[in-house]
Amino acid sequence: MTVTEGGSQSPMSWRYCGNQIKLWRMQAGVSREQLGKEANYEYETVKSMEQGRRKPALRLLQVADQMFGARGLLLAGQEYLKPDKFASYSEDFIRYEAEAIVLNWFEPQHIPGLLQTDETALALLHAHCPVLDDETIEARVAARLERSSLLDKQTKAFNFVIGEAALRYPVDEYDVHKRQLQHLLDMGERRNVTIQVLPFGGAHPGLNGPFVLLETPEHEHLAYVEAQETGVLSADPAKVSVIAQRHAMIIRRALSPEDSADFIRRLAEEL
Repeated sequence: MTVTEGGSQSPMSWRYCGNQIKLWRMQAGVSREQLGKEANYEYETVKSMEQGRRKPALRLLQVADQMFGARGLLLAGQEYLKPDKFASYSEDFIRYEAEAIVLNWFEPQHIPGLLQTDETALALLHAHCPVLDDETIEARVAARLERSSLLDKQTKAFNFVIGEAALRYPVDEYDVHKRQLQHLLDMGERRNVTIQVLPFGGAHPGLNGPFVLLETPEHEHLAYVEAQETGVLSADPAKVSVIAQRHAMIIRRALSPEDSADFIRRLAEEL
């Protein structure tokens, strides 16, 4: 298994493009030292890129393509080295999220992704571990904001229950958090968006973590549960039923949409 410098498995595109650079270099009879000198990279950096432990840089692809007479074949790999917009384990959920006609989202500790401002999304991605490069952060912020456009589709219903902890905990400066709270108030005024607050206190099944219930246009019901570095989308009726029961229990403890808006408004005024 090839791992990145951050410790997780490196993307297949890194390993493939790096191996192509190595094969073309060896065929041309060029050493790593020579390639590194021409591209202005250290030997170990070139080695890491060839082994897929580091993303092959555009500069290295350009120099290698010219040195080895690849006629654009190496440079074409640039298209496959663009950062992933989403974590790989969430791809199925993202696809169904776009198609769903109803989403019931419970999030105890974070503002749900669809409701995050660009400032909140940026702060959370800056705190990601392992550390993300600027290109990946930029791509993921853009993708998260693109997802939020789903809220504009008035034929889709969105029901959010947000834990009090997420509303009280600023992930950035207080003015950034205040704008995030105001954004929640603005979104909650839409006819197809309901936002409720789950206040502190008492034991409830939501303490086990966040989840999303989805209903597809074919009226299939799905449940998505996400945790550290993993996410599971299930269509198993038994599993979906359990999550639905938990959601019903959480809803009974949550404030009404009107009281929730007042709660959020008071928090914003305190900042």
